[in-house]
Amino acid sequence: MKVFVFFLALLAFHAGAQDVSYPQKGPLEITVLFPAGTSADVTARMLGDGMSKALGQRVLVVNRPGAGGAIGYKHVASQKPDGYSLVWNSNSISTTYHSGQLPFDYQAFDAVARVLVESPVIAVRSDSRWKTLNDLIQEAKARPKLITVGHSGIGSHTHISLAALFHAAGVEVNEVPFGAAQVVPSLLGGHVDALVQLPAALSGPVKQGQVRLLAALIPNRDPALPDIPTAREQGFDVSVEAWRGIAVPRGTPRSAVLMLESAVRQTVESAEFQKASENLGVRPAFMPAAQFSALIAQEDAALARLMQMIGLKK
Repeated sequence: MKVFVFFLALLAFHAGAQDVSYPQKGPLEITVLFPAGTSADVTARMLGDGMSKALGQRVLVVNRPGAGGAIGYKHVASQKPDGYSLVWNSNSISTTYHSGQLPFDYQAFDAVARVLVESPVIAVRSDSRWKTLNDLIQEAKARPKLITVGHSGIGSHTHISLAALFHAAGVEVNEVPFGAAQVVPSLLGGHVDALVQLPAALSGPVKQGQVRLLAALIPNRDPALPDIPTAREQGFDVSVEAWRGIAVPRGTPRSAVLMLESAVRQTVESAEFQKASENLGVRPAFMPAAQFSALIAQEDAALARLMQMIGLKK
């Protein structure tokens, strides 16, 4: 009995020692699923800077783009669950899985914290003849499959958002997939007539008067975009809000998850992060691990139903 008690004490000692050492063994790494310079990359780097200060350890951002996020998710899922490998996850964990690009679902990861939410928008060039979403829809009805609309790639959240919008409107358009870094230049260069994108990627062109936003694809107006009507206001029942957060490989020690959650909270609630987010057109929306985990499961089921309805679920 004494030997058994000693063994348990030894395990507890080692567990405690491991907790004390984290995260001092080396830098942490956040995998971003999109290229450098994209809105996902910019916001991840803002987060990484804040987390570095909170943890007293470097938090590096590494871009691993491709396949709607599948490449990055596969990389992080294959790493040791020790709290040093993080993924800047989003609704894409569900869209890539349900579109057949990923062999595992969200359950391959442990949720750490939600960081922000974004409102997918449909946009046109400022010189476009379409002044409202209804203008575009009416022409799409008259010219089926002739209007070109860009998105960030097959299986991406913007792809699902685009398909959901035009399914709700009962029209067919020519959907054009681009890499996340190319979709906005494709609109500005006249290669597509419109696009569905997240607002952070459009903040520069909007401020410069190059782009007009026709609608936000969420239930209620976004406080970050108060002048942009929702698709629902204009008669099209679409709600596809996007979120971003941090997740780690399944089985990461709870103590590490809690430290990461705390570092995310400190960063997201800081005045610096709040101001930078406002400038980018994203909404800080911290959510702790337990609630975030429940949200991911709930939204995965909702996205599976949506993708089944619009014919994108494999």
